[in-house]
Amino acid sequence: MSHKRSGLLSGLIVGLLAGLICAAGLGAAVLLQESLPGDITAFGNGLPLPLALSLVIALVVSFAMGSVRPRTFVLVPVATLYAGGSVAAGQIAGLAVMIGSAQRTPGRQTPAGLSDVTLPAFTEGLPEATALYRDPLTETWPAWLYIAVAALAALVLVTLRVTRVRRSQRAQEAEKTEVEAEEPREPEYRAPFEPAQAPAPKPTTDLFTPRKPARE
Repeated sequence: MSHKRSGLLSGLIVGLLAGLICAAGLGAAVLLQESLPGDITAFGNGLPLPLALSLVIALVVSFAMGSVRPRTFVLVPVATLYAGGSVAAGQIAGLAVMIGSAQRTPGRQTPAGLSDVTLPAFTEGLPEATALYRDPLTETWPAWLYIAVAALAALVLVTLRVTRVRRSQRAQEAEKTEVEAEEPREPEYRAPFEPAQAPAPKPTTDLFTPRKPARE
């Protein structure tokens, strides 16, 4: 099965692009979270909103990879990696810019915004942002939970999509085979007055076979 027919190459490219877009969007959401009303960010100890964003990322990645009608289950773990990686990258990117902008402007009273997204701010805050995954699990479990939710949701969605496409393909092939088997064959053409069965061929005379003498 070729990569083009199985949708493997197309799924890898489309899924990667979708993952990058989702990571950028989540990074912006993390950066702008301080601008949101406190009732939204503090609801449910701050878990529902990030979990909802993780599910949205899983849906976007799965929909993008499923749009190419994939027929190979190789894309299932790849979709899991893309979705979970998008959540992790978005969290780190947004937090790095937030920390870096705070370090560059001490005593700042206004929350960080999109205007603070610069390479120096990102590089300065990156070491502390990556500590989000280096600290003990008892402290960083929410961040890992968001990654796990996105990865698991993408795994289920892409598995269902590939299974559905493969079933549809098998049904089409079975229907095509059945139609070809039911098609009547055209009768063999015979010229007018041609017998239905060809006459038996007469034995040819062998030069080395002795001939019977003719009777007088």
